[in-house]
Order: sequence, then C-alpha cells, then structure tokens
Amino acid sequence: MSTVLLVDDEPDMLFVWRHILTNAGYTVRVAPNGAVALDLLRVARAHLVITDWMMPIMNGGELCRALRADPALGDIPVLVFTAVSRPPFPGAPCWDEWIVKPASREYVLATVARLCKRQ
Repeated sequence: MSTVLLVDDEPDMLFVWRHILTNAGYTVRVAPNGAVALDLLRVARAHLVITDWMMPIMNGGELCRALRADPALGDIPVLVFTAVSRPPFPGAPCWDEWIVKPASREYVLATVARLCKRQ
C-alpha cells in the first residue's frame, strides 16, 4: 500500500482528497504547509507528495526545492495540485506533475497511481 502526503492549507481540500485517496486504497497523511510536510517526511517517508502551490509558512515551490535538495527525500515524486497555472520557474522544474484545480477525480487518481509506481 502506498503512502501519500497531502499538503494544503485549505482544510476542506485536505478532508475531501484524504477521503478520496483513502477510499482508493492509499494511506494518507496531511500537512497544512511545506514546513510541516518536511518534518513529517523526515520521520516517515511517503511514496508521493501532493502539494498545493500557494500556502503560508512554506509554499509549494519552497517545499519542492527543499525536497530535491535533500539527499534522503529528493527521489520522492511530487504532484503539484493547485489553482495556479504553471508559474515561471528558473531552470528545470522540481516537481514531477502539475495539475490545475479543478480536475476530475479520475484524472488525479490515475496520476497518483502512475507516480506511486515509480517508488
């Protein structure tokens, strides 16, 4: 069973997507921002990180850069799931997939399954 870390500052989004992912057979942990997500990942790795882009304390871009810079966490796939269209980002992107909200449950779950297989 794959573990997904869902990172979003919107409690409703965490509730809904935690429910959807759990019903699809994933173990789901949640974090309200990137800083909490990093702390959780350092205690127990996940197979996939799904993160929003715009969050307080540590946003999705900062989280992606921190993950890629950490030798112990840098290989975890990252799905950015956000209402923001793809932002300008210097250099190669530090995420694996970008999905703009709203997106269909089926499309998100298919992307999650594909990314989890990489682990």
